[in-house]
Amino acid sequence: MHPNNSPERTDAPPTDLETLVAQRTHELQKALDRAQALYDHAPCGYLSLDAQLRLVNINQTLLSWLGYRREEVQEGMDIFQLIDPTWRTAIQGRLMTLLQQGQTEPLEIEVLHKDGRRFHALFSSTAVYDEQGTFLYSNTTLVDISERKAAEQRVAAHDGFLQTITDRIPARLAYYDKDLICRFANTAHASRYGKLAGEMVGSHLTQVVRPELLPEILPRVAEALSGHAQSFEAERSAADGSRSFYEIHYIPDVQNGNVEGIFIELHDISERRRTEEFVLEANRDLEERVRERSAELFQSEQRYRLMVDAIQDYCIYFVDEEGAVTEWTESAQRMHGHRRSQMLGQPYTTLLAPENAGEDEVDPGQVLRLAKTHGQWETRGWRLREDGSRFWAHTVLTALSNEAGELQGLSSITRDMTASKSLEDVMNDLNRELEKRVAERTQQLVAANKDLDVFSHMVSHDLRAPLRHIASFVSLLQEQLGESGDKLVKQYLNSTATASKRMSHMIEGLLEYARLGRVTIESQPVPLTPLLEGIVAHLKQENPGRSIEWVVEDDLPVVRGDAMLLAQAWSNLLGNSVKYTRPRENARIEVGWKVNPVGGRTFYVHDNGVGFDLEKAHNLFVMFQRQHHSMDFEGTGTGLALAQRIIERHNGRIWAETAPGEGCTFYFTLPFEGLEPELDFPKSSLVELSA
Repeated sequence: MHPNNSPERTDAPPTDLETLVAQRTHELQKALDRAQALYDHAPCGYLSLDAQLRLVNINQTLLSWLGYRREEVQEGMDIFQLIDPTWRTAIQGRLMTLLQQGQTEPLEIEVLHKDGRRFHALFSSTAVYDEQGTFLYSNTTLVDISERKAAEQRVAAHDGFLQTITDRIPARLAYYDKDLICRFANTAHASRYGKLAGEMVGSHLTQVVRPELLPEILPRVAEALSGHAQSFEAERSAADGSRSFYEIHYIPDVQNGNVEGIFIELHDISERRRTEEFVLEANRDLEERVRERSAELFQSEQRYRLMVDAIQDYCIYFVDEEGAVTEWTESAQRMHGHRRSQMLGQPYTTLLAPENAGEDEVDPGQVLRLAKTHGQWETRGWRLREDGSRFWAHTVLTALSNEAGELQGLSSITRDMTASKSLEDVMNDLNRELEKRVAERTQQLVAANKDLDVFSHMVSHDLRAPLRHIASFVSLLQEQLGESGDKLVKQYLNSTATASKRMSHMIEGLLEYARLGRVTIESQPVPLTPLLEGIVAHLKQENPGRSIEWVVEDDLPVVRGDAMLLAQAWSNLLGNSVKYTRPRENARIEVGWKVNPVGGRTFYVHDNGVGFDLEKAHNLFVMFQRQHHSMDFEGTGTGLALAQRIIERHNGRIWAETAPGEGCTFYFTLPFEGLEPELDFPKSSLVELSA
């Protein structure tokens, strides 16, 4: 035993232990203070909530965001004094999920500042349990995402701005990524498939295009995704069955050397196709009539085709209210050739040709003022490319304003219309050639009319006099023979007298036909009802023993023309029906009308007479041509020819429908006096008429 050493062994350990405990306590306090400092000044907000969403703890960062001092926030405070109460249901749902699963998905919420302002935060929680697994509280993190939300809103506003611009373009635009998923479509493209632009986004190409078109389209899409632009024309059918022609472009989207998707452009060229067909038809017609110009017209048609193939589609760029370029797109670079760095800040007038001879071009400064005043302004004229070449353009300047009506700038949508202008020049040349031909033909007709006047004068003075002598001497011979003369000689004299009388009537008809070609039309309103009443009364008086049923519509319109000539035409047609219904015991003659769909009025005269074979009546309206023998029906064959000439002098036309033994119907058109109403076919009409 060592008694002297016993006190030393008994007293030293407690002294060392207390020092050690004090030292550890101090270190722990410092660590706790550092942890608390890190907790309080963390870059995100922290708070702890109990199961009733009451506040357990909160760090200084979140207090600073909220604008509170620590003494203003008490433990047990309802969390919705700090967070917008409209989020209560969503947060309570997340807490239920937290109690069941121990964690939740992040939630974007709005947090209230002390002064009433709000900011966006990302809300996420994890559960804290005791050793027995009982829920104690949740550790909740709030991350300020206001800047991200603001950036998203700016992106959304920019996307909406671009959507608005592209929706103004008549071309159909879309963008598909390399997986053929639609990422953008303008309204024109989406409407073709019966959808809204937003509904197209996210759709696969095979869900949009009809299955029968995929074998044609997919190989071209594959080429475009390989980096080779595709341009072609195709015919497409719409939902209503109509057919249209399109010029289609698949343009690769190359980023950092990789193709990330394709731009799709569709331009409706149906009108251009119809114009091409019209020009080709006009060329063929001119080649037949003017063979000496065939080579020149062929070269013109070839030049036009080359110009059509060189159309540069559309381009878009943006300018400020002073006309300086603020945004220069790839489409503008393709059309004009200038790079973006060359054009930013430059006045858009540098794109105008110095000697602009546009038919409606005005001062560039005035164009800007008109666009800002009216919201939009269209202009045409020559534009310049970087290489100095010019193209004829149609430009639409549109003022772009925000929701407050403040001008943000202007957009310029330009289309290369060089081919259209060239076509217009070709058509002007064709019109001039046609006008020349018309003038030549008019001179020929004037000469023919002069010859006709000479002939009419000869017939009137040189032929009628000998004919009158023949008739006079025949009459004297008949008187000389008296009743005792030879019967055969009397028969010859009667035949000669009849033939002379017939020839006189034919000469009178010929002179009347010639006169109708020269007479001036005294155009005036002519009510047909009283005119026809007079003609029918006269025919009844001339045929007292006939049984004729007259059916004349009582709502005959007023037409414009020469009353005397129209009365003659109606009299000839109705007299024709009276004559050829003579074999019928109960004759029936009908007069009616309908609205002509192309203008004017269509009239008809129908009878139940003997009719004739229309296939053999090639010269129905030719002078002295008859469809029946003169021994069966009297006449000289001038009535229909005179009626046709009168109607044609009134810018109308006449035709017939008939068959042997089935009666006959004559149709003819006359101009209408007054404004045309909506097309309406009267119920009283008995037959279908066509123009």
